[in-house]
Amino acid sequence: MATIQVRLLGPVDVTEGDQARPVPGLRRKALLAALALHAGDAVHPDLLIDIVWDGTPPATAKNSLQRHISYLRRVLGGRTAIAVRPHGYVLDLPPEATDLHLAQRLIGESRHPAEPAERAVALRAALALWRGRPLADLAGLRWLDEQAERLAGLELSAREALLDARLALGEHASLVPELARLADEHPYHEQIHHRLMLALYRDGRQVDALAAYQRLRTTLATDLGVDPSPALCRLHAAILRQDAELAPPAMGEPCRVAGAPAGQPAPSGPVPAQLPMAVRGFAGRRPELARLDALLRAARTSRADQPGTLPIAVVSGTAGVGKTAFAVHWAHRVAGEFPDGQLYVDLRGFADHGCPVDPAAAIRGFLDAFGVPAQRIPVEPTAQAALYRSMLAGRRVLVVLDNARDAAQVRPLLPATPGCLVLVTSRTELTPLVVSEGADPLTLDLLSTQESRELLAGRLGADRLATDPGAVDDLIARCARLPLALAVVAARAVTRPDFPLATLTAELRRAAEEPDAALDPFDGGDLATDIRAVFSWSYRTLTTEAARLLRLLSLHAGPDIAAPAAASLAGRSAALVKPLLAELARAHLLGEVAPGRYACHDLLDRYAAELAHTHDDASDRQRARHRMLDHYLHTADGAARLLDPHRDPITDSTHEPGTVPTVLAGYAEALAWFRAERPVLLAAVAEATRTGSDRRAWQLAWTLLDFLDAHAYWHDLAAVQDLAMTAARRLGDRLGEAHAHWGLARARAKLGDHEDARRHFQRALELFELTGDRTSQAHTRLNLAWVLDRQGRYAEALPHAREALALYEALGHVAGQADGLNAIGWYLTHLGEHRQALGHCRRALDLHQRTGDRRRAAQAWDSLGHVHGNLGDHERATECYRNALALTRQLSIRYDETIVLTHLGSARRAAGDREEARAAWRHALAILEQLNHPDADVVRVQLAQLS
Repeated sequence: MATIQVRLLGPVDVTEGDQARPVPGLRRKALLAALALHAGDAVHPDLLIDIVWDGTPPATAKNSLQRHISYLRRVLGGRTAIAVRPHGYVLDLPPEATDLHLAQRLIGESRHPAEPAERAVALRAALALWRGRPLADLAGLRWLDEQAERLAGLELSAREALLDARLALGEHASLVPELARLADEHPYHEQIHHRLMLALYRDGRQVDALAAYQRLRTTLATDLGVDPSPALCRLHAAILRQDAELAPPAMGEPCRVAGAPAGQPAPSGPVPAQLPMAVRGFAGRRPELARLDALLRAARTSRADQPGTLPIAVVSGTAGVGKTAFAVHWAHRVAGEFPDGQLYVDLRGFADHGCPVDPAAAIRGFLDAFGVPAQRIPVEPTAQAALYRSMLAGRRVLVVLDNARDAAQVRPLLPATPGCLVLVTSRTELTPLVVSEGADPLTLDLLSTQESRELLAGRLGADRLATDPGAVDDLIARCARLPLALAVVAARAVTRPDFPLATLTAELRRAAEEPDAALDPFDGGDLATDIRAVFSWSYRTLTTEAARLLRLLSLHAGPDIAAPAAASLAGRSAALVKPLLAELARAHLLGEVAPGRYACHDLLDRYAAELAHTHDDASDRQRARHRMLDHYLHTADGAARLLDPHRDPITDSTHEPGTVPTVLAGYAEALAWFRAERPVLLAAVAEATRTGSDRRAWQLAWTLLDFLDAHAYWHDLAAVQDLAMTAARRLGDRLGEAHAHWGLARARAKLGDHEDARRHFQRALELFELTGDRTSQAHTRLNLAWVLDRQGRYAEALPHAREALALYEALGHVAGQADGLNAIGWYLTHLGEHRQALGHCRRALDLHQRTGDRRRAAQAWDSLGHVHGNLGDHERATECYRNALALTRQLSIRYDETIVLTHLGSARRAAGDREEARAAWRHALAILEQLNHPDADVVRVQLAQLS
């Protein structure tokens, strides 16, 4: 099947194989370009409208945008080609489906080979994708004009890189006409004139080269009032004296940067080339390699233009993440930039065997590599370091310091002058080098899934991976995208070429089910490739308390953890635990995935779990798990009561000693806490159910109900209430079971299954009656009425609401009374009793305002709006809805906002204001689509009827 491609590097169009698919119309092309230029990211409709209509959209822009998206979906092969995400639309095509991505990939690949011929091939392929001015048929749209300029700049930089490669290949004669044309097109671009002068000189045209310099000098002085750069002046001087450095390189020789200072004469003695063999099948790390390339370019500029500081890069990351492979791979790529040598030493900062290398010993090894006779090497380490720095002065040497333990081990090995570049790897961040020496920090994270696939393809071959893509994905996940783990498993696959990959993944799956054997498949046969040994070298450097914390973190539920929860897990104060988390992060045994939140990858987590089983007895582990669950339970209970001050607290307020629940300050802080912790809280309910902490399981699920319900996480709500049901039944706890039925009923109703919701509410009511919980009986009757309301069964709902009100009045429950009054008013107005309804809803609003309950006050305003609308007073109805809308937006409850917007739209339509009705319904529809809620279809019908 032919591949669809979106082309941006010229006129905007779509092709399928050799066939063009027309995209007529400026706005459609602009929309397609905007989506393609955002490279798979979701783009908000408002931003798309701003781009497509250049900041001045018509009133019909949103409708037009929808029509254009529908058209483009057909052109691109179907509805899924442009997907809807929570934050907007995304062009959901493979990255290679745009010519821009292909060009960027080829340009990136051109930076890897050392041979200029290989670079030239990649660059020619990239430049062939340009078909003229990028976005050529979209001129005049400001944002797209800016992007066109950027893409034109990308083409120019690629063309310059190709010129450099061709100069290195000795193609100076054929380059002169092209360079002359480029110099005319870019009269102030000194690098192009630099290349033109060099090509003319190498072609035996010294006079023409000098004339080119004079023309540029005159142009710069006349037009800009400036002189040529120091680098260009040096090239001019070198041409005048016919410097041998400017001669074309012989084939196979490294090409020095033309015009760079020659430094000292070529040193006598050996040129060290100590880099280890590059790793076979190196994959990924393109952004990180580009960072080092940029550091090298900056170092070149510093050498050419002015004295600079020594460039130092510190590559850090967790054990097994591939720091050495990365450093050695890049070092081999750029070795030609350092003709005076490449030094390498493994400092063994975290090795299991022997002590870390003494810096003095490393210096003696470097001096020996330069051929310094033993009798010339001083006895004193400080004198040895001085001699080492003298040897490097004026030279261009790459120094790779692998596996450093700390900054103190590195500092004596740093050259004193620029010209060299130092690349350090370490399991710690070496922050002192960043602070004092100005080192550039670079952290290696786990590989992406695609990079992991590339690594496996490099070891096993793409054909073998293609036989079972599902097994490959499973294997990558079970290796946690850790390069060392992937390499070990790939080695096993290489030695068993006839085994299906599914067999290997089955072995990993079986091992993972045995707590003490989960890491067995990741033993490569020696210390350097045994993942337990590699992890242990970092673990042994930890303080006692940090090591204990790492072990206990393996008991945590959820993808990450915040410092307060870690404190409860450890049974320590937050003040004591925060430095321990920082210690683990510096050692890359944890990653700070967001400010104050930490996580580690699956294999490290399994290693920590093994250590916990070895070092911490079962009772210690159980108490830690209880502290963790109690932290979330009691913090969530407090947060839930901040969201709803009238909410009933959990029945058991005791917790495991050492637990320190987080005390939150108010509504906004509670809402932010729930949003940040939601994945963890869901996992905590599952963990409590799995480990038999049944009371904690159902109570934690109960504390989550209001947040999950109000913010449309209804599938999550159903899942945790199912777990709560299991836990409560196992306990024989009727109250817990009743609450679980209640929560399931809310979820089922919001997901559209009203009959199932009614059955769950009915069972909850029976259980609350058995336990004598009259408050919960009242809540449940009110919610039974609500479910009947959603089915349009108002006459059946009304008696339940009246019974709930009677219970609330008997209990003196003011908030409940207000809820009951509002519900009765709502059902009465639907039954035609509008005047009675008005009185009930006004009393409800008054009670809610007195208790300060903003959410319920919004619901009362909404009911009043409905009653006034039924009485024919649409302006007063509108005023009520706007009051309700202001409150729901203060509380950031999106689903409630859609209800009010829908009612507001109906009021404005009844008042004859079709435009405001349309605006309200469109806003409601946008939110409902983000929530993936079935009510979206109802609003679509309303909009269609309005049109």
